[in-house]
Amino acid sequence: MIFFESELCTNFAESTSDEWLETNGIGGFASSTISGANTRRYHGLLIAATKPPLGRLILLSKFEETLTIDGKSFNLSANQYPDSIYPEGYKYLKNFRLEPFPIWTFEVEGIEIEKSVFMIHGENATVIQYRIKKEGEKGEKEEREKSESGIWNLESGIKLDLKPLLAFRDYHHLRHEEADFNAGFEASENQVSIQPYAEMPGLFFSHNAGEIEKTGYWYRDFVYKIERERGFDFTEDLFQPFSLKFDLSETAVVIASTESQEFSKAAKFEKTEIKRREKLIKTAGANDDFTKQLVLAADQFIVKRGEGKTVIAGYHWFSDWGRDTMIALPGLTLATNRAEIAKDILLEFSNHISQGMIPNRFPDASETPEYNNVDGTLWYFEAVRAFVEKTEDYEFVRENLYEKLVEIIFWHLKGTRYNIHVDTDGLLCAGEAGTQLTWMDAKAGETVFTPRIGKPVEIQALWYNALCVMADFAERFGDKDGKNQYAQMAQIARQSFNRSFWNETEECLFDVVENGQRDFSVRPNQIFAVSLKNSMLDRVRARKVVEKVEAELLTPFGLRSLSPKNE
Repeated sequence: MIFFESELCTNFAESTSDEWLETNGIGGFASSTISGANTRRYHGLLIAATKPPLGRLILLSKFEETLTIDGKSFNLSANQYPDSIYPEGYKYLKNFRLEPFPIWTFEVEGIEIEKSVFMIHGENATVIQYRIKKEGEKGEKEEREKSESGIWNLESGIKLDLKPLLAFRDYHHLRHEEADFNAGFEASENQVSIQPYAEMPGLFFSHNAGEIEKTGYWYRDFVYKIERERGFDFTEDLFQPFSLKFDLSETAVVIASTESQEFSKAAKFEKTEIKRREKLIKTAGANDDFTKQLVLAADQFIVKRGEGKTVIAGYHWFSDWGRDTMIALPGLTLATNRAEIAKDILLEFSNHISQGMIPNRFPDASETPEYNNVDGTLWYFEAVRAFVEKTEDYEFVRENLYEKLVEIIFWHLKGTRYNIHVDTDGLLCAGEAGTQLTWMDAKAGETVFTPRIGKPVEIQALWYNALCVMADFAERFGDKDGKNQYAQMAQIARQSFNRSFWNETEECLFDVVENGQRDFSVRPNQIFAVSLKNSMLDRVRARKVVEKVEAELLTPFGLRSLSPKNE
């Protein structure tokens, strides 16, 4: 269990630097900081994936939370404005923990109030609950088993006022007050719905509040610290339509969702989600707390795409990228004993192969995948190889993937997008002016910072590995001609690589070779020529590469992208 004590929680700088994340398995998420103050445009309680796993919209940003005890009010929320932090609810935090989802414990006037947030898996829905902890309570898990209904018969006279702050925007953008925002809402017993824009989904609040009060105010000039640090616009206005008023003699429940829900099912949703996560841990065979957290974190990146699965390249703003998906697949799925998920991912990406390439990424604003990379497709071969190494399910590959892998090799020999083609020396060329096809793909306007046009070192390592994988598959599947072809291509590539890429002076590998020119930059890309299953280097050269990378690139935080000697 991840646990933060009061000392950190009540330090605004510290608790605002620590973020939490909940995901729903279809690309949506909820996220903010421990303090409760949003610091990114991507923070919110409900970021819905309207076209899973993309089409993300921030509908509900947060709640303003006010506790009333014996007529005295205490604000539990926190916001950063241009000249102030208000309210300062973080000062009441006793602790924060992940058990298994985010749980805050506030202590006010000697009374402990617990807040929890989780998402319903497979739905754009976030469950937010508040309850008073009973004196001498043994533990959340034990008490949950005693009271599935979530009702705590406590004559407290303690009230809670929740004021939702709405954004209703694309998650890359910011909301500012405007007249076109439809502030009207519909309220019925235990549900409120609002839809400010016809082109966006409605937002449903299923709740057990005793009273709903119409408000209708704009809260202006929220400051998002991280956006300011990144050099982007960083202020936002949010609309506050109504107030939900609860009596905390029972657990206060709100389910914010794009579909109508029943608040009475909150305890059932919670139990189901806890069991789902416990099953993930059991399947992975995780025994210690750290490994358990890794398993649950891995699950957050696996999402649905169509009838299959894919991998979100990173939260908060990335979509699913081919390169990232294939690199991460062994760790996210095979190491956690979820081979069926790996199979779904491989199948789903096979459906999007075009001209011998898997998509580089699926953009937010378009239904058309982008194919502007050279290495993602080669990592696909490695992901397939890792899958069969783990499962020995060669029949799945033979029936579903082998012909498509053959097609990929064909297109690379023939030549495909962005001048990607096999040269006469058997090595793989890629790139043209204005393109950035490797993982070093930073670009501003028309300026490509690291173009690496020609024959990048890791691309050759991946190409050779792919050829060896294909030679193995061809032999297993009785494709004698294919086996001979791929093995011969691999041998030619190996000889050419060792002849062209070895830097005798530095005893390492050149980064890029192009038309007889060699890039002497010492970069981490060369390590793949050692680390992949099939390597073109002998043991002596492989060891020298590792020693070079260790000497000039290794830091406590990982590998530098360029040796200090080359800067």
